[in-house]
Amino acid sequence: MITFSPEKLKQANELISHYPEGKQKSALLPLLHIAQEEFGNWLSVETMDYVASLLQIEPIEVYEVATFYSMYNLKPVGKYKFEVCQTGPCMLQGSDEIINYITERLNINVGETTADGMFTLKTVECLGACGYAPMMQLGKSYREHLTKAKVDSIIDECRQRAALNN
Repeated sequence: MITFSPEKLKQANELISHYPEGKQKSALLPLLHIAQEEFGNWLSVETMDYVASLLQIEPIEVYEVATFYSMYNLKPVGKYKFEVCQTGPCMLQGSDEIINYITERLNINVGETTADGMFTLKTVECLGACGYAPMMQLGKSYREHLTKAKVDSIIDECRQRAALNN
C-alpha cells in the first residue's frame, strides 16, 4: 500500500483541516496535485484510492475528477509535457499544424511519450491565452505564438536542461 511521506501527509492533513466535517471532498483537487507530485507525476488507481481513503469518499468520486481535468496524468508522462491547446482560436492560428509537427519531430502520437521518457504530447482544451495562439503549456509556463522554429527551440532547450541536470 502506498502512503504519503510524513511531510506530504502533514501537508495533506493541514489542507483537509480547512474544510468542515463532511465537506473534506473540497480538498480533492489540491490533494490530487500533492499525490501526483509525490508519486511520480501521475495518478495510478492505487494512488487515487489512497486519496479517496484520506478524504473518506468513494474512489469513483476521485476517478471522476482525475479523468475530467487534463492537469492530472493517468499514466506515466515524460520529463517534459507539451500540452498544446486545440480549441478554436488556437486551431485558427495553426495549432493542428504545430501538433502534427511535434508528432513528426518526436516520433510520437498525441497521448504518447518518447522512448527515452523525455517528452509527452497532450492536447488540451482552452488554456485561456487565445490572443497568443497557437500556444502550449510546458510545466508552469506558457509558450506562445508557436511556429515550427519555436518548437525546435523549445525541444532543444528541454534537452539542454535535461543534460545539465544529469
